[in-house]
Amino acid sequence: MSDHVSQSDHARLGQLIQANHPCIVISTFEEDEAMTLVRQVGIDRGLDPWVWSHVRGVHHGLLGDNQDHVRDTEHPAAALYHLQQKTGRFMGVLLDVSEHLKDAKTLRLLRETIEKFLVDGNTLVLIDHASEWPAVVSAHATPFELALPGVTELEEVVRATLRELHRQRPVKINITRGELRTMVKNLRGLTRRQAEQVIRDAVTEDRQFTADDINHVLAAKRRTIGGSGLLEYVESPMSLDEVGGLRRLKRWLKQRQGAHDEKAKQFGISPARGVLMLGVQGAGKSMCAKAIATAWQWPLLRMDPGALYDRFIGESERRLRDALAQAEAMAPIVLWIDEIEKGFASAASRSADGGLSQRMFGSLLTWMQDHEAPVFMVATANDIEALPPELLRKGRFDEVFFVDLPGAAVRKQIFAIHLRKRNRDPEAFALDALAAATEGFSGAEIEQAVQAALHEAFSAKKELDTAGIVAVAKASPPLSVTMAEKVNSLRQWADGRCVPAD
Repeated sequence: MSDHVSQSDHARLGQLIQANHPCIVISTFEEDEAMTLVRQVGIDRGLDPWVWSHVRGVHHGLLGDNQDHVRDTEHPAAALYHLQQKTGRFMGVLLDVSEHLKDAKTLRLLRETIEKFLVDGNTLVLIDHASEWPAVVSAHATPFELALPGVTELEEVVRATLRELHRQRPVKINITRGELRTMVKNLRGLTRRQAEQVIRDAVTEDRQFTADDINHVLAAKRRTIGGSGLLEYVESPMSLDEVGGLRRLKRWLKQRQGAHDEKAKQFGISPARGVLMLGVQGAGKSMCAKAIATAWQWPLLRMDPGALYDRFIGESERRLRDALAQAEAMAPIVLWIDEIEKGFASAASRSADGGLSQRMFGSLLTWMQDHEAPVFMVATANDIEALPPELLRKGRFDEVFFVDLPGAAVRKQIFAIHLRKRNRDPEAFALDALAAATEGFSGAEIEQAVQAALHEAFSAKKELDTAGIVAVAKASPPLSVTMAEKVNSLRQWADGRCVPAD
């Protein structure tokens, strides 16, 4: 692992120590990176870090494993007692101590240690994978989050990793400066360790680092992001020609395409921050999110609100913070929160989750208002009554669009798109007849009708034709018929409150 740390992290931690913060909490899975940071800040400020772990007890953080090891300090209570007796200026570092604070004696000693460190001008750093602490500890502790690396730091990670790999066994490097920039851009949003591992994986097999590895890096990043279950890449169409209808939305997007450029800022334009898409289920709200990513040529990441909630106290809030921080680090991106009402609906009323939904929703609103990175949020919703009213207040979103069921002209476009996707010439079909037969159908239902008709034609060993699609459509009533009251109610609410997407 590289000894490189973020200069901003180094400065921020140094300032906290200089300001005599007696206890600093670093909640992270990147323990090596946190320890490297603590060691470097300690060296720069002439403070020896004395580190405790449940396995090794108290030991000097800058020396070898077997040097300056304090015997009989494996228990955290013994370690804290030892740190209280030390004199002079130093840093105490406890690794994974949160689980041990269920013991009343250990918790009492930790509180006393923090108080003594405040008097002596020392700092106790708690590095832990957990993010929830006893209230009495949180009251005296200062949280510290490791920053994800920026472009400059990631480029140095790539260069350092390649140098190390080349020393072990020669690596052939054939990449232009522009290709390297693309590579580094694709690594944004990863930690230093993750970025280093992606480069190792790209080089290990063929011992080459070329432009061909850009796709490998992107694929590896997708696996890494997807593994958290919080953010996932979504493939978007290559062209808006693959998106039927949405005339007003497309025009709105075109007007704001360059709103994040420096020239737009100088002109006095504030960058677009997000839109809310309301509409009938299956009407194309998801396609709207993809259309935005396509129009602006930005990556599309989807957040599943349901995946944010965790049974462990404090983990849900942490998941949301991590997901939003990761989104900012990967900017510019389109962040799609699908069916937002499912994740934050209970924030609209008194719920039995101890206020968790309200806290999560409040964190999201604060981020929407304050974030500076070019992250454009697209929230989609089916049930307007389940949304907290604060989300619909003016200023939360740049615009609220209503995605209605497609009209006849748009249904013809959608049929043409899906027929072309399946290697069929739309000119060979009576598109007017197909549009007439699918009155009240959503885009998703039209696609399903084409798919079902293809299956029937293949089974009957005949070619797909207009009559086959019409027959399938007539046999399956659309959602607008089975849920007519709900659809009409949603349309009435949207009238005058939302901008039609088409």
